Amino acid sequence: MLKTEVIDSIVDELFLAEKHGKAIPKLVDRYPELDAELAYEIQNRLIERKCRDEGTKIVGWKLGLTSKAKQEMMGVHEPTYGVLLENMQLQSDGSISLKTLIHPKIEPEIAFIFKEELKGPGVTVAEVLQKTAYIAPALEIIDSRYQHFSFTLADVIADNSSSSRFILGERFTKYDGEDLSLTGMVFKKNGAIVSTSAGASVMGHPARAIAWMVNKLSRYGQSVKPGEVVLSGALTGAMEIKEGDVFSMSLDRFGSVEASFTFGKGSK
Repeated sequence: MLKTEVIDSIVDELFLAEKHGKAIPKLVDRYPELDAELAYEIQNRLIERKCRDEGTKIVGWKLGLTSKAKQEMMGVHEPTYGVLLENMQLQSDGSISLKTLIHPKIEPEIAFIFKEELKGPGVTVAEVLQKTAYIAPALEIIDSRYQHFSFTLADVIADNSSSSRFILGERFTKYDGEDLSLTGMVFKKNGAIVSTSAGASVMGHPARAIAWMVNKLSRYGQSVKPGEVVLSGALTGAMEIKEGDVFSMSLDRFGSVEASFTFGKGSK
């Protein structure tokens, strides 16, 4: 078990790494006792620090490691989750500057917006869908604070599951019971298709990932509140973002989202 002052030191290190855009060595190499449970405690403390020091607030949640391939690569059997803050949300108009990030990558996601609170334990896929107000296409920009984008499960959890920025499509579509596992997605880079996928790539159904997360959140007395957004997990592998890149994703029946990026001053 890590002492309180050590946890405080880790939170400070992660906070400053993101603030200054400077990568740090993996935590587990220095703190071998760090496990997933401790890492979520660190994540909670990190979010508290960010809300206090940056004057922001929680607006949602995100899933990570939702594909079998990613889980096998990390040697784990379940996903991770992280927190979305108000100051992480970007608008797609104009060129988005990523100059403060360390090594950003982008993923296409299905976003859920909720009309009622989701509180575990015991939340089911059916309850997730029943309480879903809207579905929207989304792009998530992930950015590990660790050197070489290399980390263990505990490292990535402590680092808020590599959360960084997110962009929602302008159109929110009322959810009317569609089978989201069959919802198709097309992901493009600079106008060319780089991958296609469907909702089933996220744990068989994206709502299954959300139900898992909500039940985990109950350990800390946390829940998904009405109006919050949840990014349900990457529909494809993450892609590196380079100067001038334009990425878009189209989601069958639910619209599309597009964003262009720069590492200069930009408009965001």
